[in-house]
Amino acid sequence: MSYASENAEALAAPTGISVAHPRDFFILLKPRVMYLVVLTALAGLLIAPGHQHPLLGFVSLLAIAVGAGASGALNMWYDADIDALMTRTSTRPVPAGRISAGETLAFGLILSGFSVVTLGIVSNWLAAFLLAFTIAFYAIIYTMWLKRWTPQNIVIGGAAGALPPVVAYAAATGTMAIEPWVLFAIIFIWTPPHFWALALVKAGEYERVGVPMMPNVKGPDRTRTEILVYSIALAPLGVAPSFMGFASIAYGVIAMIGGLAMVAFAINVYRVRTGAEGDKAAMKLFGISILYLFALFGLLVIENAIPAVMRIIGWGA
Repeated sequence: MSYASENAEALAAPTGISVAHPRDFFILLKPRVMYLVVLTALAGLLIAPGHQHPLLGFVSLLAIAVGAGASGALNMWYDADIDALMTRTSTRPVPAGRISAGETLAFGLILSGFSVVTLGIVSNWLAAFLLAFTIAFYAIIYTMWLKRWTPQNIVIGGAAGALPPVVAYAAATGTMAIEPWVLFAIIFIWTPPHFWALALVKAGEYERVGVPMMPNVKGPDRTRTEILVYSIALAPLGVAPSFMGFASIAYGVIAMIGGLAMVAFAINVYRVRTGAEGDKAAMKLFGISILYLFALFGLLVIENAIPAVMRIIGWGA
């Protein structure tokens, strides 16, 4: 039994009346993750063929964002014992005692139901099913099982974070196609090098709370090798939208430069293995990986949003 599990009861948030500020409930939604979900979902929405009504598109996007926030709340409810023992998460509302575990669970479940039903009504039930699957996968398969069981937790669990473009495409069309799954693949392959770079620096904390992250189970050297392998696989995959015709040549050039940068930073992580310099190299990769993904999906959004806006205002066909 892990140290976190042994102390779960002592570390659980109070069950009395909440002293939370509205901002605390917003924190439960994991807003930084929500921003990324909104961006990637918007890309999936905009690459879809046809002309979806702007209001319906906005509500669909909002439902997907709320669903992602619900997943974050359910994750914080279940992981309160771990969060209380880790430096970067100890001030979250549940371990800090500002919101009770029961309130967090209710908040997450209510938002989950609201987001799925709303998406089903305003778009279609295929999209609603995919959103429900995404929430369940993250909250149950990843949070409750994979995270505390296998060092491949972030690899398999990364599927949940990669699904928003697929959900959004389904919301716009009611169908599936290869394009959103390419976007899924980009996020899925990006997740391990992104998160393992941070895990290299926080390995001691993960070991202390009994979470089997790759550096703790397979060792930092194996983790660095895996980071490099995934980064090399990611570089050509990021360019794929340009070759497949749903992104421009300019996107392809920037994606290629970004992919090569990811590989270069991953090589540096592979080479520099000890002390403060090793941590610095890992955090640089962590930072550049965020910039890389935001650049790719930001470009997709811009390229596809311009024609959509022109149609709305009557300047296009």
